[in-house]
Amino acid sequence: MRLCETCALLGLLFLTLLELSECLQTVVRSDKGSVVTVSTKLPLNQCAVCIVSGVNDTQTSCHSSTTLVPEEEVKLLFNCSQPIEQSYTVTITRTIECTKNACSPTTVETQPSILTDFTRTFTWELKAPEKTVVSLDILGEGLMETSQPCPKGLQYSVATSKTNSEGQSQYCQGGSVTRLDLPNQAAVSLQVKPKVQVDSVLFQASAGPLKGRTMVVTVDSSTTVVISRDPKGPECEVCTVDSSTPNCSPTEKILTNAGNFSLEFSCPKPQDMYSVKIKTKIECTKSSCTPTAGEVDPNLWTDFKRSLTWDISVPERTVLTLDFPGDGLKEASGTESCQDGYQYSVSTTRSDGNIKAKSYCRGGTVSHLDLFGATTVTVEVPKGGELDQTMFNVKAAPRGGRMMSVTPDPNTIIIISRVTSEPDCSVCVNKMSKQICNPSRQKITDPRNTSVEFTCPQPQDIFTVEINREIDCTDTSCSGDIVQAESELFPDFNRTFTWDLKVVATRAFQLDFPEPGMRQISNKETCPDGHTYSLVIYLRGGPADIGTFCKGGNVTTILARYKGRVSLQVPGNTKLYPVDFKLNVGPETSMLAIVKVNLPRGESDTDFITPNYPGDFPDNQQMQWDFTVPGMHNYSVQFRDRTSPECLKGGVAVEYQKEDKKVTKLTLTDPQPQHQQGSFNMVLKNCETNRTLQGLTLNFRISVMRSGHPVLCTVDLTKQQGVSLKIEKVGSDPYCEMSINSKVEEKINVAAGTKASLSFLDCPNEDVRLTASEVISCQNAASCPVTLLTVPKLDSCLPMPLHSFTWHLSMPHDSTVDLLSPTGSLQQSLPGRGCNQSVSLHVAEEDGFSVGDFCFNGNIQKVQVHANVSVTATARDFNKTKGPFLNVSFSQEISETIIYRVSPNTLTPNLLATPNWPEGMRPSSTVSWIVTLPSQYQAHMQFVNVSQPKCLDWHTAITVKMLGYEEEILSRREDEQAKDKLLVPQSFYLNMSNCIPEEGHFGAVTEIVLQKKTNLLAIILGIAGALLLLIVVLAVVCIITKKKKKGRMNQESSIYMGKGNIFRPGDRHFTKTRSDNESHVYASIDETMVYGHLLGDSSYTDSIQDSFKGIQVDSYHTFTGPSDGQLPVIKEPDPEPEMEKMFLDPSETFIPSRPRTPINRQDSLGFQDRRMVDNELYTFKSTGDINTIRLSGVDMEPQPPINEESL
Repeated sequence: MRLCETCALLGLLFLTLLELSECLQTVVRSDKGSVVTVSTKLPLNQCAVCIVSGVNDTQTSCHSSTTLVPEEEVKLLFNCSQPIEQSYTVTITRTIECTKNACSPTTVETQPSILTDFTRTFTWELKAPEKTVVSLDILGEGLMETSQPCPKGLQYSVATSKTNSEGQSQYCQGGSVTRLDLPNQAAVSLQVKPKVQVDSVLFQASAGPLKGRTMVVTVDSSTTVVISRDPKGPECEVCTVDSSTPNCSPTEKILTNAGNFSLEFSCPKPQDMYSVKIKTKIECTKSSCTPTAGEVDPNLWTDFKRSLTWDISVPERTVLTLDFPGDGLKEASGTESCQDGYQYSVSTTRSDGNIKAKSYCRGGTVSHLDLFGATTVTVEVPKGGELDQTMFNVKAAPRGGRMMSVTPDPNTIIIISRVTSEPDCSVCVNKMSKQICNPSRQKITDPRNTSVEFTCPQPQDIFTVEINREIDCTDTSCSGDIVQAESELFPDFNRTFTWDLKVVATRAFQLDFPEPGMRQISNKETCPDGHTYSLVIYLRGGPADIGTFCKGGNVTTILARYKGRVSLQVPGNTKLYPVDFKLNVGPETSMLAIVKVNLPRGESDTDFITPNYPGDFPDNQQMQWDFTVPGMHNYSVQFRDRTSPECLKGGVAVEYQKEDKKVTKLTLTDPQPQHQQGSFNMVLKNCETNRTLQGLTLNFRISVMRSGHPVLCTVDLTKQQGVSLKIEKVGSDPYCEMSINSKVEEKINVAAGTKASLSFLDCPNEDVRLTASEVISCQNAASCPVTLLTVPKLDSCLPMPLHSFTWHLSMPHDSTVDLLSPTGSLQQSLPGRGCNQSVSLHVAEEDGFSVGDFCFNGNIQKVQVHANVSVTATARDFNKTKGPFLNVSFSQEISETIIYRVSPNTLTPNLLATPNWPEGMRPSSTVSWIVTLPSQYQAHMQFVNVSQPKCLDWHTAITVKMLGYEEEILSRREDEQAKDKLLVPQSFYLNMSNCIPEEGHFGAVTEIVLQKKTNLLAIILGIAGALLLLIVVLAVVCIITKKKKKGRMNQESSIYMGKGNIFRPGDRHFTKTRSDNESHVYASIDETMVYGHLLGDSSYTDSIQDSFKGIQVDSYHTFTGPSDGQLPVIKEPDPEPEMEKMFLDPSETFIPSRPRTPINRQDSLGFQDRRMVDNELYTFKSTGDINTIRLSGVDMEPQPPINEESL
């Protein structure tokens, strides 16, 4: 409050405090029974209402709000820095008190002239006894209910309770409402804009007994109606009049029994105080629902606020379908209110007991809902809202599920897990002949066939599948593959393949990745091909995420300690192409993990992160990266992102070491290696950290750039006539850079007779191929000399070896190129029978058509080609083989396309193949082989492989002629069947001609085998002469034998035997086994019978004896004396079959003179003349000394013949 001496002083003070302020002074007197309050919402230092009093208005009391005393005049001063009309409000409040039949005052008046410069609000509060209604009859123009501001500046407001603003209604003038029936505690207000005139009398007030509202309601057996109001609101009872005694309730009435109900409200407008909730039950089977729709009575409770609810029950595995007619619905957020007041809510109880609820508003695209489980549909309808009779249609059907058969591999676990909360779905498996269902998770461990059923049609959108396998490793090996082939299990599900690996505690398991290796990515990323790999190892302090990887990178090997898990995540409907990496037992290590990296050639940046990044690196652990840097490259290490921990013990260190060099220790803040060469390893060591603070993290990059120097070479071909060079890349290294005359090229061609400056940067010799060529031309075949094909000396600065050299031979049109080997002959190289020599030659025509591949020392003496040809020599080392490779000459034109002159090898088969074999000959071409056979040899020729085309014009032909003869010994076309073997007795000519093929091609491989001829005439003459000689010899032998036998018959002699019986050779009692006849007298003697046992083959002799049993022939055997008892039986051999040896040597046919009779020891059978062994027929008929031998069983064996030289 401020006190001022004078009004002028007061005005001066406010002008000082509030610059540019507005000031208004007026005298106000409020009517009796009125409470007038003037107030402002602005701060006191900006705006105030002051009461001016005292003598000469010398006292001022200023406030933000002032209440005037009724019927007392007061002077008010308004002073404000803002416009006065907008800064102040005036409220005039009166009370109308009523009895059960009258009100005071009876007329509701205003005070039109009070403070018209401000916004005024006239309020009349009603007080009446219970069950009394106060009626305000509107005088003048009627009212109209609205929610918009009134255009005339007069806004009426009616509240059924001054403490409850929810029942408030807005009205403007110009309507049909002429009477307001209000209960006790109601309030009527009129807001008047500044300077708007208002009538002095507005209403006529009266009171009377409360007359309530009655209505009849019909409720069926499946419906419950709840009528309720706010207990804090105006009093109003609702009663059911079913009998003489009404059943009343002050706040809530529930109608459940089916039938018609008569309702009576104790208030005239129960719709302003009561709301109605209608609950209906709908029961469904698997195929139908009763009732089939959610229906309402559109004319019932229309002026009440309604809440319509349908509880729909369904059996398990049943899909419930709701169809909403009309414009459809649109989904709304949980807190969003629909603008038109129609609020839909659909809630479903899931199989796990959770409730899913969604809100909708009218006017959308949702007209169809498929729901699983018991459902409640609620529609909130505003007062006066219109409804269709059918709110929705409901259908039920068996729920479409999905069933599959699963057979896990042994030692494999399948885990099916839910990842989304919607829609409702369960996974069921058969266990112990019982189906077990779970809405969130199932685990399958049995390797036998298992039936898996999902209770929803698309479970792949709800569940993920993990396929787990445990692999235990010994000290040396691991059991089981870490990568399995394409899995047919759950192909359309999101799958995670996991392998739990375990080795002994001191060892590491080693993962080796095939080319092109793996690439590390952030732990939150996924790989572009959908195959995302991750590695986790288990420490005592918890798991450590070593990293996440994709295919196609520089990581070749990872070693991790003791126990870990490898995971492969593959999205649904993605073909599984796993990396075929190998699992082995690694060495002992103290490292958390070791990552081996092969850095690529050329410029590259490769990023790496520490385990758990962006989380903390494990305490007291160390990890190693082994980097292989390519030659002629520099590397740099850059720490892109790092955090340092607070160490409680020890410190963080980064160690670098190269092969055979000392360890370099650095900190995280030290400069890291830059522009260095050579492979190295990097070890990151962590300390014991304060885990309440940020730990150790590191994201670093290895940058590689080329550091090699180019190899320079100046090639001068000005002195090498016709020689040109070609250099091209053949390797996959994209960083090999070749340039000619400072221009980078993929292929380099140095033309003949030019100079070029060449440069090679980072080009390994095996990735670059050097070829050279030379052009040799002949203008006149008669004058062109014989040319030797040799490789000229190339510039020594070329870093790569020469791969091949090609000579392009150009001849006159009417000439032929003759190719001869400097070693004497050529050998054609065929597929499967290539030459294993250091040099090979490829001969082709000018257009590239192959004449053949050749090497040296074969059966081809000369190759003649009636075309320009190229000869390409390929050698293992041209530094050791310079040539010459071929002799080239030019001769007269030939009629054939190609002629091969062949001298076949006599020891091995010879193969002749058509040009361009195994492809076909050129159309309309002719090739000939002139085959020269050595004397006394003939050729067996066979076509071992012939391919015939379908000819469009002409015919193919195979012709064989002997040289010097016009007659063809073989002629064959493609449409003829002919023998494929031929015997050629002398040198011959083989010709093959091609047609113009329609399809297919013509080609052949011919095999020639040489065989020596046999002279039949000489053999026949030799046999005839031998037979004649044999006849003469046999005649002589027979005559001599006959004479000897006659001489023996006239002489008798005795021989003493120490054992056995005494007999005489001439004794007539000498026993014979056949009758005494002339059968032992021979007209001729078969030498094979007499001398056969001298051939040295006892088995053969035995066979002769066996084959002639029963026919006895005389022959001489050495006398061994008779055994005790019977005398020996002399058996003669039967005639033997014809043997190869038909004649004796001439020396054996001569009969020597009779030897002298022995004089010493003749009477003893203990010796025998050695000469008797030579030929038993000549016993005692040979001159010479007597040699004694001991007769034994061994001596009885036949002895080999003695040739003439031994005698």
